[in-house]
Amino acid sequence: MWAKAHSGCRGPMAKKQVTESESGDGGWTLKRLPPMDEKEFLHWQELIEQRTGITVSRERLTHLQTSIGLRMREVGCESYEAYYRQIVGNPGGIAEWAILVDRITVQETRFFRDPDALELVSNFIRTLPQEMLARGTLEAWSVGCSTGEETYSLAIVIREALAQRDTRIFYGVTGTDISKAALNMARKGLYPERKLRTLDKAFIEHYFEYQEREGAYQILVDIRERTCFARVNVLNLGDAPMHGMSIIFCQNLLIYFRKWRRKEILDNLAERLVPGGLMVLGMGEMTGWNNPLLERLPSERCLAFVRRPA
Repeated sequence: MWAKAHSGCRGPMAKKQVTESESGDGGWTLKRLPPMDEKEFLHWQELIEQRTGITVSRERLTHLQTSIGLRMREVGCESYEAYYRQIVGNPGGIAEWAILVDRITVQETRFFRDPDALELVSNFIRTLPQEMLARGTLEAWSVGCSTGEETYSLAIVIREALAQRDTRIFYGVTGTDISKAALNMARKGLYPERKLRTLDKAFIEHYFEYQEREGAYQILVDIRERTCFARVNVLNLGDAPMHGMSIIFCQNLLIYFRKWRRKEILDNLAERLVPGGLMVLGMGEMTGWNNPLLERLPSERCLAFVRRPA
């Protein structure tokens, strides 16, 4: 543990208990937290990677300090060490960790973030071989879905591609993430106007309803009914119930993991595809990886693979 001595945490009611003199300009609740020193950073980096597989690079130190610091103020912790001890050494640490991991892992996303990748998905569906259509279902998986924009984008692309084929089969999209807070937002399908700024007005009118009470736009119910969301830690993919997937969409997730961990995750995902199924990754997220189950698709704009026939 760290050699430096620090005071402990005041507890979740700290904000209500501080005196007037403590909460003034010189009070600890308003003071800027000191930057993490090297030992503190390494301890937090190790804990996060051990529990989530995510590697926090030094380039993301500011994000880490901000995320942890805001939560420390909420629970009344005055030092990074005291908060670390609260998480790893107290009976309530598991519950507190679940709150913190939401702050650390939620990533910024948007609708139709990678048009080239989604166009590839659309082309895949429009040229789907008859043996896959004969299954009667088309299941897609959005891995690391955050607040749901990617999941709903996939659902819309699949819906429109099937309509072009005039094919009536059941389709569904499952979005998974480690963050409970992000998943709760995704399930509502409710987004402020700024989240839709890249979309055409006609598209918004077709797929969203403005909810005046919330002052936000909600994905139409018939799209929401085609989606579901579940909490999955990619370190534990062996326990995930997703099997027989026609499409696996995994973008902007692998960059947070070490290369050996990326390979492990992708090998697990490959096993979840049906023969002929499609897996789409982010360009540049994985180099030099091959899996005997998969064949890479020729594309200069997308990194994608199909599962070989059984």
